[in-house]
Amino acid sequence: MTYRTHADLGGEGGDCGFGRVLPEPEGELFHAAWEPRALAVTLAMGATGSWNIDASRAARETLPNYRALGYYEVWITGLERLLRERGLVQADELAAGRMLHAALPVARVLRAADVPQVLAKGAPTERPASTAARFKAGQRVRTQAAPAVHHTRLPGYARGRCGTVERVHGAHVFADAHAQGLGESPQWLYTVVFAGTELWPDAAPGLTVSVDAWEPYLDAVE
Repeated sequence: MTYRTHADLGGEGGDCGFGRVLPEPEGELFHAAWEPRALAVTLAMGATGSWNIDASRAARETLPNYRALGYYEVWITGLERLLRERGLVQADELAAGRMLHAALPVARVLRAADVPQVLAKGAPTERPASTAARFKAGQRVRTQAAPAVHHTRLPGYARGRCGTVERVHGAHVFADAHAQGLGESPQWLYTVVFAGTELWPDAAPGLTVSVDAWEPYLDAVE
Protein backbone atom coordinates (compact mmCIF):
# COMPACT_ATOMS: atom_id res chain seq x y z
CA MET A 1 0.00 0.00 0.00
CA THR A 2 1.31 3.48 -0.89
CA TYR A 3 2.04 5.73 2.06
CA ARG A 4 0.10 8.91 1.35
CA THR A 5 2.25 12.06 1.39
CA HIS A 6 -0.23 14.90 1.00
CA ALA A 7 2.45 17.52 0.39
CA ASP A 8 3.58 15.74 -2.80
CA LEU A 9 2.42 18.16 -5.48
CA GLY A 10 3.63 18.68 -9.00
CA GLY A 11 1.42 17.16 -11.64
CA GLU A 12 1.76 13.71 -13.17
CA GLY A 13 2.91 11.27 -10.47
CA GLY A 14 2.14 13.83 -7.78
CA ASP A 15 -1.05 15.84 -7.28
CA CYS A 16 -2.33 18.66 -9.46
CA GLY A 17 -5.44 20.72 -10.06
CA PHE A 18 -5.03 23.16 -7.18
CA GLY A 19 -4.83 26.28 -9.33
CA ARG A 20 -2.18 28.96 -9.53
CA VAL A 21 0.36 29.64 -6.81
CA LEU A 22 -0.39 33.12 -5.48
CA PRO A 23 2.73 34.76 -3.99
CA GLU A 24 2.34 36.62 -0.70
CA PRO A 25 4.13 39.87 0.17
CA GLU A 26 7.80 39.38 1.05
CA GLY A 27 8.30 39.36 4.81
CA GLU A 28 4.67 38.53 5.66
CA LEU A 29 5.40 35.69 8.07
CA PHE A 30 2.20 35.25 10.04
CA HIS A 31 -1.53 35.76 9.51
CA ALA A 32 -2.86 35.34 13.06
CA ALA A 33 -1.61 36.09 16.57
CA TRP A 34 -1.42 32.39 17.51
CA GLU A 35 0.87 31.41 14.63
CA PRO A 36 4.17 32.65 16.17
CA ARG A 37 3.29 30.62 19.28
CA ALA A 38 2.67 27.54 17.13
CA LEU A 39 6.09 27.98 15.57
CA ALA A 40 7.74 28.51 18.97
CA VAL A 41 6.20 25.49 20.69
CA THR A 42 6.96 23.25 17.69
CA LEU A 43 10.64 24.28 17.74
CA ALA A 44 10.82 23.97 21.52
CA MET A 45 9.41 20.43 21.48
CA GLY A 46 11.67 19.44 18.59
CA ALA A 47 14.63 20.54 20.68
CA THR A 48 13.70 18.07 23.45
CA GLY A 49 14.90 15.18 21.28
CA SER A 50 11.58 13.36 21.56
CA TRP A 51 11.63 12.97 17.75
CA ASN A 52 13.80 14.08 14.85
CA ILE A 53 13.14 16.63 12.12
CA ASP A 54 12.32 13.97 9.54
CA ALA A 55 9.75 12.37 11.85
CA SER A 56 8.16 15.78 12.39
CA ARG A 57 7.99 16.43 8.65
CA ALA A 58 6.44 13.00 8.09
CA ALA A 59 3.87 13.63 10.84
CA ARG A 60 2.79 16.88 9.18
CA GLU A 61 2.78 15.77 5.57
CA THR A 62 0.77 12.59 6.19
CA LEU A 63 -2.06 14.24 8.13
CA PRO A 64 -5.32 12.97 6.59
CA ASN A 65 -6.80 16.50 6.63
CA TYR A 66 -3.59 18.17 5.41
CA ARG A 67 -5.24 19.93 2.46
CA ALA A 68 -7.92 21.52 4.66
CA LEU A 69 -5.40 23.15 7.01
CA GLY A 70 -3.45 26.39 6.80
CA TYR A 71 0.34 26.37 7.09
CA TYR A 72 0.63 26.72 10.86
CA GLU A 73 -2.49 24.63 11.38
CA VAL A 74 -0.49 21.84 9.75
CA TRP A 75 2.40 22.53 12.14
CA ILE A 76 0.32 22.51 15.32
CA THR A 77 -1.78 19.51 14.25
CA GLY A 78 1.37 17.57 13.40
CA LEU A 79 2.81 18.51 16.79
CA GLU A 80 -0.32 17.25 18.56
CA ARG A 81 0.02 13.98 16.65
CA LEU A 82 3.64 13.51 17.75
CA LEU A 83 2.83 14.37 21.36
CA ARG A 84 -0.06 11.90 21.47
CA GLU A 85 1.94 9.10 19.85
CA ARG A 86 4.69 9.46 22.46
CA GLY A 87 2.37 9.85 25.43
CA LEU A 88 3.53 13.40 26.13
CA VAL A 89 -0.03 14.73 26.06
CA GLN A 90 -3.40 13.08 26.54
CA ALA A 91 -6.62 13.60 24.58
CA ASP A 92 -8.39 15.13 27.58
CA GLU A 93 -5.60 17.70 27.97
CA LEU A 94 -5.91 18.73 24.32
CA ALA A 95 -9.67 19.06 24.76
CA ALA A 96 -9.27 21.12 27.94
CA GLY A 97 -6.39 23.21 26.61
CA ARG A 98 -4.37 22.73 29.79
CA MET A 99 -2.23 20.23 31.67
CA LEU A 100 -4.21 17.55 33.55
CA HIS A 101 -1.57 14.84 34.14
CA ALA A 102 1.98 14.73 35.44
CA ALA A 103 4.48 15.63 32.74
CA LEU A 104 6.76 12.94 31.36
CA PRO A 105 10.50 13.71 31.43
CA VAL A 106 12.24 14.84 28.24
CA ALA A 107 15.91 14.56 27.31
CA ARG A 108 16.52 18.28 26.81
CA VAL A 109 14.85 21.63 27.45
CA LEU A 110 15.39 24.65 25.19
CA ARG A 111 15.75 27.73 27.40
CA ALA A 112 14.66 31.12 26.06
CA ALA A 113 18.16 32.57 26.44
CA ASP A 114 19.60 29.77 24.27
CA VAL A 115 17.20 30.12 21.33
CA PRO A 116 19.32 32.49 19.15
CA GLN A 117 22.41 30.33 19.53
CA VAL A 118 20.58 27.06 18.86
CA LEU A 119 18.80 28.40 15.77
CA ALA A 120 22.01 29.92 14.40
CA LYS A 121 23.89 26.64 14.86
CA GLY A 122 21.37 24.55 12.97
CA ALA A 123 21.69 20.78 12.60
CA PRO A 124 24.10 19.71 9.84
CA THR A 125 23.13 16.44 8.13
CA GLU A 126 26.43 15.48 6.47
CA ARG A 127 28.03 12.33 7.86
CA PRO A 128 31.16 10.25 7.08
CA ALA A 129 30.63 7.97 4.10
CA SER A 130 31.00 4.21 4.67
CA THR A 131 31.05 3.35 0.95
CA ALA A 132 32.20 4.97 -2.28
CA ALA A 133 29.64 6.96 -4.26
CA ARG A 134 27.94 4.90 -6.98
CA PHE A 135 27.44 7.87 -9.29
CA LYS A 136 29.45 10.85 -10.49
CA ALA A 137 28.67 14.21 -12.06
CA GLY A 138 27.52 13.86 -15.67
CA GLN A 139 26.20 10.31 -15.24
CA ARG A 140 22.68 9.42 -16.38
CA VAL A 141 20.42 7.91 -13.73
CA ARG A 142 16.82 6.81 -13.35
CA THR A 143 14.78 7.27 -10.18
CA GLN A 144 12.96 4.34 -8.61
CA ALA A 145 9.52 3.89 -10.14
CA ALA A 146 7.65 2.06 -7.40
CA PRO A 147 5.69 4.24 -4.96
CA ALA A 148 7.19 4.27 -1.47
CA VAL A 149 5.41 2.48 1.37
CA HIS A 150 6.62 5.15 3.82
CA HIS A 151 7.15 8.90 3.90
CA THR A 152 9.72 9.80 1.24
CA ARG A 153 11.46 12.91 -0.06
CA LEU A 154 11.40 11.69 -3.68
CA PRO A 155 8.59 13.63 -5.41
CA GLY A 156 5.95 11.52 -7.10
CA TYR A 157 6.34 13.42 -10.37
CA ALA A 158 10.03 12.40 -10.52
CA ARG A 159 9.51 8.65 -9.99
CA GLY A 160 10.74 6.45 -12.82
CA ARG A 161 12.30 9.41 -14.68
CA CYS A 162 15.75 9.82 -16.22
CA GLY A 163 18.06 12.70 -15.36
CA THR A 164 21.72 13.65 -15.11
CA VAL A 165 23.78 13.91 -11.94
CA GLU A 166 24.92 17.50 -11.64
CA ARG A 167 26.58 17.45 -8.23
CA VAL A 168 27.68 14.98 -5.54
CA HIS A 169 27.05 16.34 -2.03
CA GLY A 170 28.63 13.66 0.15
CA ALA A 171 26.81 11.32 2.54
CA HIS A 172 23.86 12.75 4.48
CA VAL A 173 21.26 11.50 6.95
CA PHE A 174 18.74 9.50 4.91
CA ALA A 175 15.42 11.17 5.67
CA ASP A 176 13.29 8.16 4.68
CA ALA A 177 14.94 5.90 7.28
CA HIS A 178 15.32 8.65 9.87
CA ALA A 179 11.59 9.46 9.79
CA GLN A 180 10.77 5.82 10.53
CA GLY A 181 13.03 5.65 13.58
CA LEU A 182 15.53 3.41 11.77
CA GLY A 183 18.56 5.55 12.52
CA GLU A 184 20.41 8.06 10.37
CA SER A 185 21.52 5.48 7.75
CA PRO A 186 23.73 8.03 5.90
CA GLN A 187 23.50 7.79 2.11
CA TRP A 188 25.20 9.62 -0.73
CA LEU A 189 23.18 12.63 -1.86
CA TYR A 190 23.12 13.99 -5.43
CA THR A 191 21.59 16.86 -7.33
CA VAL A 192 19.90 15.31 -10.36
CA VAL A 193 18.73 17.56 -13.21
CA PHE A 194 15.72 16.56 -15.30
CA ALA A 195 14.50 18.04 -18.55
CA GLY A 196 11.07 19.52 -17.97
CA THR A 197 9.62 17.38 -20.76
CA GLU A 198 10.87 14.24 -18.99
CA LEU A 199 8.60 15.11 -16.10
CA TRP A 200 5.67 16.79 -17.90
CA PRO A 201 4.98 16.36 -21.64
CA ASP A 202 3.69 19.93 -21.97
CA ALA A 203 6.60 21.59 -20.11
CA ALA A 204 8.00 24.80 -21.57
CA PRO A 205 10.99 24.30 -23.91
CA GLY A 206 14.31 24.57 -22.08
CA LEU A 207 12.80 24.05 -18.62
CA THR A 208 14.94 21.96 -16.24
CA VAL A 209 14.15 20.78 -12.72
CA SER A 210 16.76 19.91 -10.08
CA VAL A 211 15.98 17.32 -7.40
CA ASP A 212 18.25 16.42 -4.49
CA ALA A 213 18.07 12.62 -4.42
CA TRP A 214 19.66 10.09 -2.09
CA GLU A 215 21.45 7.12 -3.65
CA PRO A 216 18.74 4.52 -2.78
CA TYR A 217 16.39 6.48 -5.04
CA LEU A 218 18.63 5.99 -8.09
CA ASP A 219 19.75 3.39 -10.61
CA ALA A 220 22.25 3.80 -13.45
CA VAL A 221 20.93 4.20 -16.99
CA GLU A 222 22.77 1.68 -19.13
